Amino acid sequence: MDKTTTKIYFYIPKQVTLLDLGGVLQVFQEAINLGFNYQLIFISNESTISCATGLEISSLTHYNKTLPQKNDILFISGFSSNQIDQLTEDDSFFNWLAKVNTNQTTICSICTGAFLLAKSGLLDNKECTTHWKSIDKLKTDFPKLRVQKNTLFTNSKNIYTSAGIVTGIDLALFLIEERHGKQNANKIAKELVVYRRRLGTDEQESIYLQNRNHQDDKIHNIQDWIIYNLDKTFTIEFLANLVHISPRNLTRIFKKKTGLTIAEYRTKLRVEKAKTLLTNTDYKIEYIAKLCGFNSSKQLRLILEKHLHILPSEIQSKMS
Repeated sequence: MDKTTTKIYFYIPKQVTLLDLGGVLQVFQEAINLGFNYQLIFISNESTISCATGLEISSLTHYNKTLPQKNDILFISGFSSNQIDQLTEDDSFFNWLAKVNTNQTTICSICTGAFLLAKSGLLDNKECTTHWKSIDKLKTDFPKLRVQKNTLFTNSKNIYTSAGIVTGIDLALFLIEERHGKQNANKIAKELVVYRRRLGTDEQESIYLQNRNHQDDKIHNIQDWIIYNLDKTFTIEFLANLVHISPRNLTRIFKKKTGLTIAEYRTKLRVEKAKTLLTNTDYKIEYIAKLCGFNSSKQLRLILEKHLHILPSEIQSKMS
């Protein structure tokens, strides 16, 4: 194992969101527990910072006393969206950030931390993202940016941006895999009890929360049943009996409330489950097809090629 010390810098802005900081921090703490030689350094523009929750973080090192190098990583944590128009960072910070970038340090923003990178100019003409609530503001305030919607994280050379909250964990695991391989990334993900979503192009909102922006309890119950029984076959009559309405009425109401037919909704969920299993397990394709309710691995291949334009083996090879 490489014994060269890699420094992980966490820039902590005012009103920092704790999960944006803590999620990424825990990934690298687990990497240290596995024996990787990381040093965690906490920096800011003040020695004490108040978090968005009111908790204070103290004994922080001033950023200008540090200068991250090529092998190091700098994370810029997200902060309360109410603070976006009240950034306290001055020209000195942005000059320091430019030097860090010149050193080819890996620079990562979590959630609204993208606004600090944007203000520095480092994201000009680059693909980037932030939390879905702040996407439009990022586009409006910084028109030179190529802002990506509904994306977990982006990468342009040495600069990464993420949607924030738990997607910071996704980005950190991605960096671990780049540096230390899939097996170690999987170990850390397992320790944290999270799925390792390696692809930055995965959607920000969980697919299991999509098509549920309605208040019909009966349709919610049908959606829940489908989610937990993807490997089972069923008829419209069976589902209708679960919620005590007619099959015809169920078909009509389901499409009205979700925008999808029951068959389309089930296929959407099966595709997502298949992608997750192909990404996060070493199961054989035949077994994954069975778990997702497909009749054969051939049917799974056809469905994935139709909806994702990719074959199961290609998804697995990208994860290798």
